[in-house]
Amino acid sequence: MEGQPQVVPLRSSEVPEDDPAVFAALCSAHRDCLPLPQPTSRAASTVAREPARTPADPRTATELAEDLYTSSTSLRRAFRTETGLAFSEWRTRLRLNHSLELLGQGHLVSVVAARVGFVSADGYILAFRRHFGETPGAYTKRSTDPYAAVG
Repeated sequence: MEGQPQVVPLRSSEVPEDDPAVFAALCSAHRDCLPLPQPTSRAASTVAREPARTPADPRTATELAEDLYTSSTSLRRAFRTETGLAFSEWRTRLRLNHSLELLGQGHLVSVVAARVGFVSADGYILAFRRHFGETPGAYTKRSTDPYAAVG
């Protein structure tokens, strides 16, 4: 009809909710997210969807490769070539990025560590500090305290 505003759908049904590109786009909106390049080959992008869907997925690159009937060497090489990161580093960044949202929701550090797949809270805290330059507790305090940046 002329003169009627056209309704444009806000969400395409062609993009699955667990699409790594959607996760990456949502994550990049968070100001503190680590860069997380997405792999492009079929095998590597298929493997990338699993941790994006379930960050705590404990399967190794070898186990994920076996599920796709591909070699772990090929999978690791694809991740390194396509993202510039080793699979383990890529997954750590994905987990840490996911943890930012959980910390923002007020979850305890130990709960966040478990929900994103770290074996221990100490391991999570060390990885968080290595990548963000502060502990998750300090990050949460700074993020939620309106006066923290004033000095």
